[in-house]
Amino acid sequence: MVTAAASVSSAVTSVSEKPLASSNRSRNLSSPITRLSFSKSLRNSSFPTCFSGPNPTISRRFTVCNTDCGSQVASKGGDQGINADPQRPTILVSEKLGEAGISLLRSFGNVDCLYNLSPDELCARIADFDALIVRSGTKVTRQVFEASKGKLKVVGRAGVGIDNVDLHAATEFGCLVVNAPTANTIAAAEHGIALLAAMARNVAQADASMKAGKWERNKYVGVSLVGKTIAVMGFGKVGSEVARRAKGLGMHVISHDPYAPADRARAIGVELVSFDQALSSADFISLHMPLTPTTNKLFNDDTFGKMKKGVRIINVARGGVIDEDALVRALDNGTVAQAALDVFTEEPPSKDSKLVQHPNVTVTPHLGASTKEAQEGVAVEIAEAVVGALKGELSATAVNAPMVPPEVLSELAPYVTLAVKLGRMAVQLVAGGKGIQNVKLVYRSSRDPDNLDTRLLRAMITKGIIEPISDSHINLVNADFTAKLKGLRISEERVRVDSSTDKPIESIQLQISNVESKFASALSENGIINIQGEVKYGIPHLTRVGSFSVDVSLEGNVILCKQVDQPGMIGQVGNILAESNVNVSFMSVGRIAKRSMAIMAIGVDETPDKDTLKKIGDIPAIEEFTFLDL
Repeated sequence: MVTAAASVSSAVTSVSEKPLASSNRSRNLSSPITRLSFSKSLRNSSFPTCFSGPNPTISRRFTVCNTDCGSQVASKGGDQGINADPQRPTILVSEKLGEAGISLLRSFGNVDCLYNLSPDELCARIADFDALIVRSGTKVTRQVFEASKGKLKVVGRAGVGIDNVDLHAATEFGCLVVNAPTANTIAAAEHGIALLAAMARNVAQADASMKAGKWERNKYVGVSLVGKTIAVMGFGKVGSEVARRAKGLGMHVISHDPYAPADRARAIGVELVSFDQALSSADFISLHMPLTPTTNKLFNDDTFGKMKKGVRIINVARGGVIDEDALVRALDNGTVAQAALDVFTEEPPSKDSKLVQHPNVTVTPHLGASTKEAQEGVAVEIAEAVVGALKGELSATAVNAPMVPPEVLSELAPYVTLAVKLGRMAVQLVAGGKGIQNVKLVYRSSRDPDNLDTRLLRAMITKGIIEPISDSHINLVNADFTAKLKGLRISEERVRVDSSTDKPIESIQLQISNVESKFASALSENGIINIQGEVKYGIPHLTRVGSFSVDVSLEGNVILCKQVDQPGMIGQVGNILAESNVNVSFMSVGRIAKRSMAIMAIGVDETPDKDTLKKIGDIPAIEEFTFLDL
């Protein structure tokens, strides 16, 4: 039996037009996005099935939540383990989640609700779980991913911000991170407007005064909102909804967001301005930006110094974007007249926090998403994203994987199978110990090359090349990073062809240069391993090997034979396979010229044994052959 045992060198940097991310130390074949469930042809591909059975070397017990699990606080003791099904994925919910989300999770897997875990307790337990769902209170650090030992496949953040998750570590370990960015959008926007109005009219202070038995009408004179300028810093989902509502209050709305499309802002009457212009012209500033290294303490002594004296600030985004000590100084010197804050650098803040205790500050305990409707919506949204990821589907809310639109995923589904199998085929054609360093992918399509998104296909070809010859398990999250670590240099070319079909891609060609081949006929005239495939009627087909045109379905494994083009060859090979009860699914012969040399490509449902393969190789007219396990 002829197979490949190629090695991958580690000396060359990975090159790709649209880089993915990160490496994967996981040993679990069911990593997220290892298998994508889109169509019958895809499900029958070489992707391993998730959770096909229990691990015989591990005995675990799990607490399965009751329907009211969202309102329970589980014990910190050992797992309670009531008849958990070992074939189902295991999901840890570490913070309170709405009942609808818990129910959805329970319909798919074994769920443990373990709240208020310390960092050490989380690390001690995480290796038993395939998925972890958190809110903002749980820190998912590198230590958590290391402690998971490759078991953790997906982290779900029930909300928008993901600054409590170490994305770099997640990506390095091949763990998908998803969030729930839409369900709480309106709730957060409404809370921002509520804080805006409450601050402007001193609602919280007046309420506290009255409850203390006072009647201080003159002390709590507010300011009007109509006609004032509000700067919305960050024009994303929440920011744009705040802008709509501020317009309804009669305010002049400006916004700073370097990534916001001007036409979308204009559509709701918002003017996009520079950062400094927003600071200098606003009466109110509402923050709606993520916490990143760039935005960390972005609002500091310097930026407060650029603001209008008497400005008022609202923050329902992330606490860390404000330097809280600098804000206290700005409040004390009158630069900032008032602030209304729902988020803080440290949550909860200390009881003696000068910022929280400041008389001109209105505070709430991170209530942006705290409406009944939003809580249930977030729970369902994150549960759906986590379940989808565990099924192997790509989530539209993945934050450490390229955002591949759902319509692109659906359209490319059969090409994913083709990509994986071309990669697996190519690596098995390599001979010698030099290793694979340079791979070129050529996509032929009738579409404009700029409109052809090939990130998913590149990742799956990388998967096909690397997985058969290493212990890495590749997915869309870590494909390019792993390729770089392995010294695999991947380049892509998009070629536009005339075609009347609606197919997104006419063919995918895979070339490996500077290697020897165990099947010499796979080499093109310039000495490069060259194979090509197409999708026909939803099924991947091999259409070229070296300089020979073939047409064989890739639904099973493939035998390639270089033979003299003469009568009876198909029958001889077919009889040998039939004698061993190996079913032929497809057979194609491509030749250069009549009665010259030809390539016979045979699709088989079973794996022939060594004796059967030897009999094929012993046929006098067969010059060379190889079996490819796809």
